[in-house]
Amino acid sequence: MDTLWQKDGSTVPSTNRMSSVFAHRRVRYWTIATDLLIINLGFILAFLVRYKWQWLRVVDEPFQHRAVEYIPQQILLNVFLILAFSQLGIWRRRRGEAWSDEVYRISYAVLASFVLLMAYQFIFRPDANSRLMMFWATIFIGGFLATARLIRRFILAALYQREIGTDRVIIVGSGEAGRGVIRTLLARPDLGYKASGFLDDGSSLGSRRIPRLGTWDDLEKTLKARPDTHTVFIAMPAGRHDDIMKMTKVCLENNVRAQIVPDMLQLSLGRVEMTNMGGIPVISVRETQVSPLNRMLKRLLDLTIVAIVAIPALLISAVVAIAIKLDDGGPVFYRAKRVGQDGEPFGMYKFRSMVMNADKMREKLWERNEADGPIFKIKDDPRLTRVGRFIRRMSIDEIPQFLNIAFGQMSFVGPRPPIQDEVDKYEDWHYRRLDMRGGLTGLWQVSGRADLTFDEAVLLDVYYIENWSLALDIRIILQTIPYILLRRGAY
Repeated sequence: MDTLWQKDGSTVPSTNRMSSVFAHRRVRYWTIATDLLIINLGFILAFLVRYKWQWLRVVDEPFQHRAVEYIPQQILLNVFLILAFSQLGIWRRRRGEAWSDEVYRISYAVLASFVLLMAYQFIFRPDANSRLMMFWATIFIGGFLATARLIRRFILAALYQREIGTDRVIIVGSGEAGRGVIRTLLARPDLGYKASGFLDDGSSLGSRRIPRLGTWDDLEKTLKARPDTHTVFIAMPAGRHDDIMKMTKVCLENNVRAQIVPDMLQLSLGRVEMTNMGGIPVISVRETQVSPLNRMLKRLLDLTIVAIVAIPALLISAVVAIAIKLDDGGPVFYRAKRVGQDGEPFGMYKFRSMVMNADKMREKLWERNEADGPIFKIKDDPRLTRVGRFIRRMSIDEIPQFLNIAFGQMSFVGPRPPIQDEVDKYEDWHYRRLDMRGGLTGLWQVSGRADLTFDEAVLLDVYYIENWSLALDIRIILQTIPYILLRRGAY
């Protein structure tokens, strides 16, 4: 087994850590190789489009050229692009970077390289010289590279979901900064991090999936016991500056990467904004509210989906209603009192899946509760009817909530609307999940559903609220479908 040398001359096993390094290098080398292949394929395709297929404009016979005449310019373009990609760090992966930002950097490098190539053509006047071909080459190379990056993201995300090529990390922190790191790791498995555990100041950060390994003082012992650790996220209060420096030193001595998460006065990091006032850096606090335009777009998405699924939902509802009536003859629908956005109560509709006196039986069954926090869940709930057990498993009991969405009381994506008893037991930071309209599905749905702890579900809700976008809503809706069909974590 390979080892890493420490300052005191001791060693720690490093096979897993080195394999992580090699995995990163393989991704980098494959990216470079495929980029160079794409660049040259795009250039060749541009030649074919211009001189063989003659799109947009016919090439007169005197201006026809052979592909071999463009080889010097093709080589020069490769050199320009390699230099541009290296200088802009395009081949250095930036975790969490939006695809649009990566495409922007690639587009900048491609355009800059073609400007240099056209400058070469202007100065040296080669016989093979077509501005329209340069236009096509820019479009093809830029478009192909952007598509390749998107495909790479999907491949890496699929591998990371299976914990292939992930980096083991430990969180050292407390309060909102520590919770912010945990909720990001829970919500974004595509970042390629796998949390081994967290060290705190004695107060739990609220996660069952990420185990507590001890306190801040146990960092060095923990790193020696877990030699596969790649990164330590340090999210401690700003007043503990000396401790932060000590922990950074411990990480360096153990050949572990240290990343410091700014505490920002225990504010949620999504609310912190850095500005520049005449050369003076200023930290401001902003409200993470969805703008009126985005609220309108979110509402439009909800109504569009309701319109699309209305007829299939009615057909399924008719069958379910008949089944419920034949099962025990009781009412088809159940109207649950829920707490919506900003604490406003509303009636949430569901197909009745339990016996008619289910609410009265809840207190007697509380000792069998399998959920933590203020929520009540039993995997094999004795109150479920025969039909109810099936429609719960398939999430069919949620179909009547399309009415709540149509009425504007809920959205397709958002935090799960709680009951008042749950809200009464909230801690201060839990109330953040009421800042947005409740949803039929959400990050909690595609990240474990009933398998999550209450605090983990709230962490995901807060992450969703602080990072909302229309694209995120669409992604969650698409990811919900296989989770329902595979019945992961539903009961």
